[in-house]
Amino acid sequence: MAETAYIALGSNVGDREGHIRQALGLLAEDDRCQIQRVSRLWETLPAGGPPNQELYLNAVAELVTQLTARDLMDRLLNVESRLGRVRTERNVPRSIDLDLLLYGEQVISEPGLVVPHPRLHERAFVLGPLAELAPLTRHPLLGRTVLELLAAVSYAPLGGRRAVVTGSTSGIGQAVVLTLAAAGAQVLIHGRQEESARRVCDRAQRLSGKAWYFLADLRQPRACEELVEHAWRLLGHVDIWVNNAGVDILTGAAARLSFTEKLEHLLAVDLKATVHLSRLAGMRMKHQGAGVIVNVGWDQAETGMEGDSGQLFAAVKGGVMAFTRSLAVELAPQVRVHCVAPGWIRTAWGQQASARWQERVQREVPLGRWGTPEDVAQAVAWLVSDRAAFITGQIIRVNGGAVRA
Repeated sequence: MAETAYIALGSNVGDREGHIRQALGLLAEDDRCQIQRVSRLWETLPAGGPPNQELYLNAVAELVTQLTARDLMDRLLNVESRLGRVRTERNVPRSIDLDLLLYGEQVISEPGLVVPHPRLHERAFVLGPLAELAPLTRHPLLGRTVLELLAAVSYAPLGGRRAVVTGSTSGIGQAVVLTLAAAGAQVLIHGRQEESARRVCDRAQRLSGKAWYFLADLRQPRACEELVEHAWRLLGHVDIWVNNAGVDILTGAAARLSFTEKLEHLLAVDLKATVHLSRLAGMRMKHQGAGVIVNVGWDQAETGMEGDSGQLFAAVKGGVMAFTRSLAVELAPQVRVHCVAPGWIRTAWGQQASARWQERVQREVPLGRWGTPEDVAQAVAWLVSDRAAFITGQIIRVNGGAVRA
């Protein structure tokens, strides 16, 4: 007896569309699997996993099959293997991902086979393409239609908001841009290198439809003024301003500078530019009647850390955190001002840190891992949303619970 089944397909490595087409072709080689319809391709952010992954292409296929659910699952795993997929840890980049979403109205819970898919009702990137094919199909366990489930998870908290993120061509800044764009915001990206800025802009445009970039060296006060002027001229108004720009003194050529030279660079960008941009943007936001500013501090600025880098970042980021509190008082009630204070985040330095530092992170972080740029970005997205409407002037530590006496 034939059953109607729905299969999710996803890829974020290499020729993403080609991998999905190949998977469909391999499924169709078995005459017991007849592909009826395939949704359009949806492009989405990765759901968890390591930082700096490429965007996913997702689709859903409707099959009429004479295979049992177990045999169909085995068939999907075989196709993944033929296309080079090796199942290791969850949420890592992959050439192809095939999931059995629904198999008729059956409910199955066996080792290696759970139907309906246990996270089907939580994933907009699956429910969206599934709704194209089967909008009124009901979840066998929850009793709600696919459209009802999609509506429950598709809330775009920043839909229509206009945002500026400085220092957003890599690391935390890039993650903030993509997270805001995925939540519906229009985003102006700032950086110093055009190629990097254009790359992030292209990714953000595919998520929100509207993104731009502006190049500026924020060590120059006039460049800060030009960025603010350009943002309001381009966007009409700005709802969200994130000051993430900072000097990397831990890797590359800057790591070889003297203590005094590093301090001057950090003061110019991390502190002075943050203060200058916050005041300029804050006054415009107060005049327009609303807005949110987020600055970036450091979780150990108030507790202290040994070494030159500890002293440098404590002095500069401590200033940013203290300034944030005062600016929040000044701009209230029209403008909310926040500061996120990341801890051990696996940015460029964290990726190449020695075994001693890796061990230290494991020891000091109660959650037992490095944070990711996306962890910080999610905190920023919440702070700038209406869900944090009664919060201002606070330092939000994004550090896995690390506390040092």
